Amino acid sequence: MGLFADLRDSVSAVTAKLFAGESEDPKRIGIYGPPNAGKTTLANRIARDWTGDAVGPESHIPHETRRARRKENVEIERDGHTVSIDIVDTPGVTTKVDYEEFLDHDMEKDEAVRRSREATEGVAEAMHWLREDVDGVIYVLDSTTDPFTQVNTMLIGIIESRDLPVLILANKTDLEGSNVQRIRNAFPQHETIELSALEGDNMDEVYDRIAEKFG
Repeated sequence: MGLFADLRDSVSAVTAKLFAGESEDPKRIGIYGPPNAGKTTLANRIARDWTGDAVGPESHIPHETRRARRKENVEIERDGHTVSIDIVDTPGVTTKVDYEEFLDHDMEKDEAVRRSREATEGVAEAMHWLREDVDGVIYVLDSTTDPFTQVNTMLIGIIESRDLPVLILANKTDLEGSNVQRIRNAFPQHETIELSALEGDNMDEVYDRIAEKFG
């Protein structure tokens, strides 16, 4: 009986470790929002603060992020507790990508058409990630613009239908015309945190809430 008991205990210990490892796998957190809300700036801020690396290039040109980019195993430590997440920086979701948007930035027509095609494919990819492959969402909005749009309402609805934890961030508070309360009024059912990802303002609170929401 002693041999069987020891064998049983060994198997139980190995099984416990396997399941513990699975439960500690990083959660895939998608960074979503409309184009030019500051998603990549935020993704880079988080990645640099906790890993020293960047996720992707930042630009004032719309749809600069045309494919989802992933930074794995970002460990955020708050109050002695470490939360491990994979950051998924997604393309800005919009109902229409017009190549003429790129012409306004001194691009040749062929390049503008290519970028618009890639951006359209990126929107489809972002929607797939949202419906199938993320465990939580950081939703980034430009606090200088009206948040009550068809796209934002649709995406928040999808997030809610999947019962995903979501943290809404009112970005660009360093700019004149920022109105965080307008975002809170648009989506009162969810917590909204203000920040400037570019300047790093209020990132401590952002990290606290990420740890609480997704840990």
